[in-house]
Amino acid sequence: MTLAHPDTTVAAREAFGLDTDLVVPAFGEPDEHVPDIDTDYRFNPDVTRALLAGFTRNRRVLVQGLHGTGKSTHVEQVAARLNWPCVRVNLDGHISRLDLVGRDAVVVRDGKQVTEFQEGIVPWALQRPVALIFDEYDAGRPDVMFVLQRLLERDGKLTLTDQNRVLTPHPSFRMFATANTVGLGNLNGLYHGAQRLNHAQIDRWDIVAALDHLPADDEIAIVQARVPHLRGRAGHDLVASMVAVANLTRQAFRVGDLSTLMSPRTVISWAENLEVFGDTALAFRLSFLNKCDEAERPLIAEYFQRCLDLELDTSSADLGTAA
Repeated sequence: MTLAHPDTTVAAREAFGLDTDLVVPAFGEPDEHVPDIDTDYRFNPDVTRALLAGFTRNRRVLVQGLHGTGKSTHVEQVAARLNWPCVRVNLDGHISRLDLVGRDAVVVRDGKQVTEFQEGIVPWALQRPVALIFDEYDAGRPDVMFVLQRLLERDGKLTLTDQNRVLTPHPSFRMFATANTVGLGNLNGLYHGAQRLNHAQIDRWDIVAALDHLPADDEIAIVQARVPHLRGRAGHDLVASMVAVANLTRQAFRVGDLSTLMSPRTVISWAENLEVFGDTALAFRLSFLNKCDEAERPLIAEYFQRCLDLELDTSSADLGTAA
């Protein structure tokens, strides 16, 4: 794998539906690290162009947007169509510098215990044709940020001080990240744990792309593709109402009226649960409402009634069905 290089090309017009003659380097055959292709996935044109620039020109690309917009999935689905190996790392508060770079570990060699260096995910990926994605980039710890900052330099070399080694990136190594706040911190209280990043950190990203939720028609098409029993005209009208509820929660989340929102994944779960329970309101409650603060449920019930013309019981003691 360390010797592999892109050996073919993919036309962006055919693979991603872009109005461009761009031809992107790709691998002829996938390996175990290539994500599966989601044939129903809808690509955002601007974000897709940004990611293709990352793969083609070795640009470091940061994708910003609300949770549930499919930021990491977008990178993976581009990689899937290029057969480009892809690895995701979630930078939660438990990930440390040693987790990324590596550490000494006791192993058994020839029946004896010896100490040897076990490299982390960063040096492993850096030496291979891998697209490395850092999820929740703005939630990373300071010690982790300094490791990544070095990778964002033009040459992107990584120094392993414990090993007295300097690693040069593989020519086909690529680096991406996703974030909710673009390093501005938790200004509006929506993303607890998000860190405020210094300008030098953000400035090193070559491209910053913004991803919002899908247009309603695209989201409706995805839900119908994933949930066959809602296909057809009648199913379309119902799914359109469900997506309308989701969009109202997203608008309320943006202005701080709600502390959670419905992602496209939640809408799909709602549609699938509707098939299981046969009740629109009950499926909604079990898929989304029970995740919400009780004080916010009357507002959500208002959205539900407005879009579906059904009353929703928000009492915690009852499962709730349409009146």
